[in-house]
Amino acid sequence: MSRTRGAWNTKGTWIAGVALAAVLGLTGYALLGGDGDGDAGAPAKGEVGPSVTSTASPQATYAAPADWTEPERWTALPRGERRDDQGSTVGFPQTTEGAVAMMAAANNSSVEGSKSSVSEQMRVYRSYLGKSDQSAQNLEAIKLSAQNTDKTLATEMGVTPGQPLPSGAYARSTVVGYKVIKASPGEVSVWLLARVVQKNGETAKESGSYTRTLIAAQWEGGDWKLTSAATVRAQQDAKAAGQPAIVAPGDAAFNAAGWTAIREAS
Repeated sequence: MSRTRGAWNTKGTWIAGVALAAVLGLTGYALLGGDGDGDAGAPAKGEVGPSVTSTASPQATYAAPADWTEPERWTALPRGERRDDQGSTVGFPQTTEGAVAMMAAANNSSVEGSKSSVSEQMRVYRSYLGKSDQSAQNLEAIKLSAQNTDKTLATEMGVTPGQPLPSGAYARSTVVGYKVIKASPGEVSVWLLARVVQKNGETAKESGSYTRTLIAAQWEGGDWKLTSAATVRAQQDAKAAGQPAIVAPGDAAFNAAGWTAIREAS
């Protein structure tokens, strides 16, 4: 697999790059030059570390089983206290679950209608990235990569880049589970498990895959923020702990891998 960052569908094409793990590639991850578990070289199939515009790569060979096995661990993540001026949910509690809730919010994304990868990336960058990682250089690089994502997505969906996507078309990422790597009151690192789907129009068939993303946050200014410093430490901790298998909730292997499923908060 090439080092181009992006979320990938089951056909192997690049869909919307929408995770905030993306932003951190401009600092700690890019300097390390490694993949999601801290090793040097190209990302392993089925996972990716923090990158410029995306969540993760899919487990291309994974197929969800027909029989449902109830997840052993479920969590209803806490809601943020408010929405900021970008429309993002913020103000999460200073707990492990609060950190996971922020990281899930940063990785739940949708590109459809008038919402583009650029608009999503800018929103997430401004709402969830730590101040030390915000810079004009980083912002420009993220915007350029997101523009390329939008061009690719438009081409796949049969429209001219810059035009609205076809009716009924979308690219979405939804976090469905997590596994804590390390947690303290000031820093939490996790693996996120997400379902990434793409539909190219009203009558098109939806394609999808599951992704695994390494991500970390620090408590900063009264809320959780993603930082490259935390991500670098998470890479080292994840290397020692190993990677959970990419499996859907309902698969017996989901429990064996140590994932916790996410319920909608009431």
